[in-house]
Formats: sequence, C-alpha cells, structure tokens
Amino acid sequence: LAAAMRMRMRNREVLLAHGREETEQQIAREFERIAALVKRDLEGYPALQQRLLAEITRVEEDYRKCGEVPPPPPEWVEAVEAVAKVKNGNEVVQRVLDEINRSIRQIHDRTITEYRNAYESRHKILNGFMPFWRSLQQTLAQADRRVTSLNERAAHIDAQMQKFEGIVNKTPDAEHALTVSAATQLAITTLVLAIAAGGAIINYKLIALPMSEMVGAGDYLTASLRTSDVAALVIIFVEATMGLFLMETLRITHLFPRIHSLSETTRRRLMWAAATLLVTLAGIEAALALMRDMMIADKAALVQSLATVQQHAPADGWLSRIPTAGQMLLGFILPFALAFVAVPLESFIASARTVLGAALVILTQGAAFALRLASTLVRNLARLLITFYDILIVLPLLAERLIKGRGAAKKTDFAIDPDELAVRRH
Repeated sequence: LAAAMRMRMRNREVLLAHGREETEQQIAREFERIAALVKRDLEGYPALQQRLLAEITRVEEDYRKCGEVPPPPPEWVEAVEAVAKVKNGNEVVQRVLDEINRSIRQIHDRTITEYRNAYESRHKILNGFMPFWRSLQQTLAQADRRVTSLNERAAHIDAQMQKFEGIVNKTPDAEHALTVSAATQLAITTLVLAIAAGGAIINYKLIALPMSEMVGAGDYLTASLRTSDVAALVIIFVEATMGLFLMETLRITHLFPRIHSLSETTRRRLMWAAATLLVTLAGIEAALALMRDMMIADKAALVQSLATVQQHAPADGWLSRIPTAGQMLLGFILPFALAFVAVPLESFIASARTVLGAALVILTQGAAFALRLASTLVRNLARLLITFYDILIVLPLLAERLIKGRGAAKKTDFAIDPDELAVRRH
C-alpha cells in the first residue's frame, strides 16, 4: 500500500506537470491567434466605423432629400389664373391677361421640369450609392462576425484558464479530467498507430520481393530470417526515423529536446536533410514497386510458357499499366504517410505514461488487497486450527490427568509416616 501511494503521488505530479505544460501552450497559442486577429482585422476598426457611419449618414440624408414633395405654385399664380378667367369686354386687356397666364404657366412648367430633372439626377446618384451601401453593410457584418469570433476565442481562453487554475491548485476534478483525457488519447493514438502499422505491412509487401533480388534470396542471417526481409524492414524503419526527425525539426513534435535547442540555421539544415532523405527513400520504394511488378509479370510469363496448354496472352494496353502505376504511386506515398506517425506516437507515449502508471497503481493496490485478504484468511485459519486442536486434545488431556490422579492416590495410600514406624518398632 505504501508503494502504491508513492506511485500514485508520482503519477499525479507527472500528470499535473504534463497537463500544466500542455495547457500553457494552448493558452499561449490562443493569445497568439487573438493578437493576430486583432492586428489583422480590428486594428483599424474605429476609423472604419467612423467612416462607415459618415457614409451611411450621407446616403441617408440624400435619400431623405429625394423624398421631398415639389413645392406648390405660389399664391400669385392662382391670382393670375383667377384674373385670366375674368371675361372683360376689352380685347386688349383680355389678350394681355391671357399672355400673362401663358407665360406664368410656361415658367411654372419649366421650373417643375428642372426640379424633376434635379431629382432624377439625385436618384441616379443614389442608385450609384446602392452598391456602396451594400458593401458598407457587408463590411459591418464582417466586422461583427470578427468581433463575435473574438468573443468566442475569449470564452475559450477563459475555459483554458479555469482548467489551468485547477491544475495549479491540484484539484481532484482537474486530475480526473486529465486522466480521462489521457485514456481517450491513448485509445485514439492506439487506433491510429494500428492503422499506420497496417500501412507499414503493405509497404513491406511492396519492397520485400525486389529486395530479395538485390541482396540475394538465399542469404539468411539466421536459420529462418532472410537478409532481404531485414533489409526491407530497415528501409521502412529509416523512413519512419526520417519522418520523425522531419516532424521534430518542424517543431510539430517534442520527443527530442536536443533538436529544439539547436540554432535556427542548424535546425533548418537538419530539416532539409531529413526531407531530402525521405524523398530519396520514397523514390527508391517507387522503383522497387515497379521492379516488383516486372518480376511478377516475368514469373507469370514463365509459368505460362511452361504450361501444357498455351493460352493467348492479353494485349499489353494502357489498362495493364494501371496496377503498375498504382503500385509506384503507393510506394512513393506510403513513406510520407509513415512520416506523420511521429505525431500520434508522441501522444501515445505521453498518454501511455499516465494510463500505465494508473494501471500499475491499481495492480499494486489489488496485490495489497489480495495479500491482506490472504493474511486474514491464514490468521483466521490458524486460529481455527488451534481451536480444532484444543477440541481434539481435550480428551487425551483429561485421560492423562485422570491417570495421573489415580497414581498419586495409590502412592499416598502405601506411604508410612516415620514417627508412626518408630512407635511400632518400640
């Protein structure tokens, strides 16, 4: 139990330290995203808002002015019309009044026409403003979405900070959440690594046969281990290693702290070296896949030539080259797919440490419980055996005591007192 308690405390410290480091990185990345978001989208938001409001106000004022009703004709026009309608016997006066009425009507119609032309030009201006107005609305909607995104980021940071505070305070809820998260990560990464292992097996099948021709099919390292199989496995492991180094130099994974402590120039050189080796190995695998297809075709042709019944060979068209191209493409892509195994491998190692530590604590506590149960059973069994022994031995003890009591009585009867013997002698 003491060993289980020590392991549990150790696992708890490691779990909280790992969770604290991971949460710190997530919070730092969220702050970097928010800083980039504010700098890119919201840096000129106040000036943009002022400009948008000014433009919208100007458009609204223009639109409001366009809705004005043309002013009615002045009152003197009505007076002139009334005078013009007056029938006067003087022909000269009547003609003058009609001329005045006609002139005023022409002036009024010309004024109304100019007023309408002005409004038509203003409407054209407003029609030109409509796309800009829609653009302003879209810009405001986009700014609103950016502010909403910023609020969501802030809420996510609040949740991360709450989690970080729980980890710092070492609360049981935070420990339970980290343990559950580690178990989930272990299950997911195990599934991903199993899929990657399937890809590695396919990769091995692609290059095992041509490697037997390169290093010799009859060469064995041991009684049952061929050199070609080992060479194919070594190529796959080297590809996985180059992929691991590439992920480390890209700072995606953190399995080797020594790589992250290198200078920027050295890290870039190592990155390009790993990428070059990975591309070279991918090209070699593509060539081996082509060689494998050629070897299978030659073997099939040899079997067909040795067969008793000669069959008509199919035409060598472009359809027959599709499997070859597929194998070459697969042989070139699989090394790059294996390169990304480093990401789930890191999560698997981190989560396996927590889960296996918790499982070891449970096993130790189970062993302690089993030992305590066994000791209790043995102690009670010993007491039971003592009781049974007491029950069995009581009869012989009683018989022994009875026999010893009778022997003592006989000795007492036959014993003679020395004084009495002296009296008898006298």
